[in-house]
Amino acid sequence: MTDSIASSALASISDPVPSKSSNSPAKIHEAAVQFESMLIDQVLKLAREAGGSSFTGTEDDEAGQTGYELGEQEFSKMLASAGGLGLAPMIEAGLRKNSAAAGQ
Repeated sequence: MTDSIASSALASISDPVPSKSSNSPAKIHEAAVQFESMLIDQVLKLAREAGGSSFTGTEDDEAGQTGYELGEQEFSKMLASAGGLGLAPMIEAGLRKNSAAAGQ
């Protein structure tokens, strides 16, 4: 059974080795922005968890927690796409440098 699961998982991977087309400037930029968004989301999550009780009184409510998490995710995406903390350009520069070195 595990062999069939593993083979179906491997079959679902369309391109396990990145091709040169996956290193396009647009994809590199999008990856950098998404990574910055994930970092911002983690910072917001840790700040919320360290803060104790919330002003809405939903700290023990699963629906409230889910709402906060979704809000934090969307806020972090918007913040990162608007320039965020300025990490995306640095990440993008590093990815482009690595992409150029790999292409030589």
